[in-house]
This record gives sequence, structure tokens and C-alpha cells, in this order.
Amino acid sequence: MTADTADLTADETGRIREQRGWYFYDFACSVYSTSVVTVFLGPYLTSVAKAAADADGFVHPLGVPVRAGSVFAYSVSVSIVLAVLLMPLAGAAADRTGRKKPLLAVAAYVGAGATAGMFFLDGDRYLLGVVLLIVANASLSVSMALYNAYLPQIATPEERDAVSSRGWAFGYTSGALVLVLNLILYTGHESFGVSESTAVRICLASAGVWWGAFTLIPLSRLRDRRVEKHGGSAGEGALGTGWRQLMATLRDMRRHPLTLSFLLAYLIYNDGVQTVISQASVYGSEELGLDQTTLITAVLLVQVLAVVGALGMGRLARIHGAKRTILASLAVWTVILAAGYLLPAGAPVWFFALAAAIGMVLGGSQALSRSLFSHLVPRGKEAEYFAAYEMSDRGLSWLGPLVFGLAYQVTGSYRDAILSLVVFFVIGFALLARVPVRRAVAEAGNPVPERI
Repeated sequence: MTADTADLTADETGRIREQRGWYFYDFACSVYSTSVVTVFLGPYLTSVAKAAADADGFVHPLGVPVRAGSVFAYSVSVSIVLAVLLMPLAGAAADRTGRKKPLLAVAAYVGAGATAGMFFLDGDRYLLGVVLLIVANASLSVSMALYNAYLPQIATPEERDAVSSRGWAFGYTSGALVLVLNLILYTGHESFGVSESTAVRICLASAGVWWGAFTLIPLSRLRDRRVEKHGGSAGEGALGTGWRQLMATLRDMRRHPLTLSFLLAYLIYNDGVQTVISQASVYGSEELGLDQTTLITAVLLVQVLAVVGALGMGRLARIHGAKRTILASLAVWTVILAAGYLLPAGAPVWFFALAAAIGMVLGGSQALSRSLFSHLVPRGKEAEYFAAYEMSDRGLSWLGPLVFGLAYQVTGSYRDAILSLVVFFVIGFALLARVPVRRAVAEAGNPVPERI
């Protein structure tokens, strides 16, 4: 075996090792998205806020009257605004210093700590829940921007759809596993000698412990890379010039208008995806009158089928291309929301059917969007561009929850609120369909895969 072959084999082995470690951050943090945001915190924080509400059903944080049923949605929006302020700083610092891993560790453990602190959310302490949710959600967004920026560094262009899809599959696998444990604790809380409220708080806090524990695996396997600077020494004023770096990044992105076009489309349709994920349990409990056990079971169904959907859509992308596969998933999302508006109250079977449909498109639409964007990022600017991507993924997904919350505040109907989200998928579909992705990849200076 020649020296070149030996070097190639070592490079491949190292890349596969990093990929396997990379998967585990999805495995670590997806439990927060599933158990905390999607299942338990929405209904639980709403109940805590209602306990603190006045006779008209309003709470008054900072003297502002807010309907108790809108507290969770508004808190998600505020957390995302905070993430918008933090992610450009983290992305610029990571690219300037080449040290994404320490920043990833800080963001992950701040978020995990805030989530573990949700154990102390009880009584009428809704403001504590609001603060912890804002910190945890913002930390997750920052960590995901840094985590996603590893994808173009650890996977070749031909591998990225599959690697990204496996990452999402790992995340949904962990979400399903922990939800089974949550379901056992929640439904059997009396046999465990704890109240229903305590069981919920244990489920919330355990997500933070899980997040922190499994983050150790990617931190041990991912490696930082020395980067070529676009001017200035590595690390020079990385934090102090964060906002100037953000403006420079935005100016640079203007030189790649097709990348910006994709981001705009993604911002719109993913806003709808994220809002459905975060508000589904509130819709099921408050509008459809479903109990917590039904909601947990439905989300568990989503997690199991999302693994199949993510891997299946990854295979479809190899045949039809990522763009066409994503467009097909957006059409399905539109049908799902229309069906959700018509769901009869107190009918768990129909809710399970809707959950199954969501599971089949959820992981794939997210995984393929991430891998498609990785082809549009200029080399050496991964963290900065993925900070912008994450601002579209979580950081700028404030409009959906805000629209959802306002629709409920004005109409008092969660059905009207859920129907309002259709526009995000329709507009996102139209915008994505107009992006010539092969030309976008070439203009970013990257090799164009055979199928994209």
C-alpha cells in the first residue's frame, strides 16, 4: 500500500469517526426539542400561567397584560430574538479563531443547565419558566449554528444528504427513547410516589441532564481546524468585532444572491415547521381536549416515524434531488395543516393519523434543507453562514409563534391560529421553486453534485 493510499485511508477513518461523534449532538439536544418544547413545557407553562392569571385570564409581566394562553408562544418568540443577537457573535468568533468546539460546549451546557432548572417550575412561578425557556431556547439555537457548521468540514459533497439525514435520525431516535421513559413516569406517577406536576418537572429536568451527558461524545470526537483568514490574525478581536464581522458577513452574502434566495425561502417555510412543532401540544390539549398521555403517545409516534422519514427522504433525494424532495414535503405540510384545522375535538385516532403524517415529512424536510444549504456556503465561512442559517432555522422563526399567539389573543381560537400557518408553507414553496440550486452551488465556488 502506498503512502498516498495510507494517508487517504487515515483521512477517511478520521472523517467517519468525526461523523459518528457529530451525530450524537443531535442525539443529545433533540430530547430538549421533543420532551420540553413539543410535549411538556407548553401545556405545563400555560397551566402555571393560568394559576397566576387574574379573573379575566391575563397575567401582567412588566405591567403588560398578556393572555395566559399566549405566554408560551410569546416566550418562544422572545427567546428567538435573543438568539438573533447571540448567533452572529458566536459564528464570527468561531470562524475567526477556528475554535468552534469550546463555543459549542458553552452554549450546550448553559442550555442544559437552564433545562435542568425547570424542575423548580411550580405553583404560579410562570416568570421562572419564561426565563428558563428563553435561556434554553437561545442556547440551543447558538449551539446548533456551531454544530451545523461542522457538516461541510466532516462530509464530502456526495455524503452530506446522507450524513445530515443520519444526524436527524439519531435525534429522533433519542427523542423516542426518552419519550417512552417519560410516558412510563407520567402515566404511572402514582406508583412512583410522585404527583402529576412533579412527574412533569422530572421529565423537563431530565432532558437537561440527557443533553449535558451526551454532549460529551461530540466534544470528544470533533476537532477544531485552523482556518485561513480573510484578513487579520486568527482570533484578533473576535468578540470585540463581532457585530462588525456580522455586517461583513451580510455584505459578503450579498455577493451570493442565490444563497440568500434559498435562505429567504427556508426562513419562510421553516418558520411554519418550527411553529407547528412548538405549538402542537398546546393545540392538542387546549383546542382538541386531549389528555397528556395522548399527546405524549402522538409525539412518540412522530419520533419513530421521523427516523424512517428522514432516512427515506434522504434516499429519495439521491434519486430526485434534495430540492424536489423538499418541495414535495412542503406540499404535504400544507395538507397537514388544513387537516389539523378540521380535526374533531376529543378524537385521538385522528390526531394520531395527523402525527403519523407529520413524522414522515418532519425529519426529512429539515435534514435535506441543512445538507442543501451546506453546498451553498463558501469555503472557510461555514460558521458565519450557518449562523445565518440557524437564524432562519430557529433564530428568525419568531414570526410564526408571534402570529400564532396573536391569532389566539384576537380570536380566542386555536383553530384559527393553526390555520394561519398555511401561508408560511405556500410562500416558502413558491420561493424555493424559483432558486436554481445547481447554479447557486457553482456560484458559491463548490463542486456541484450529480443530484441536487
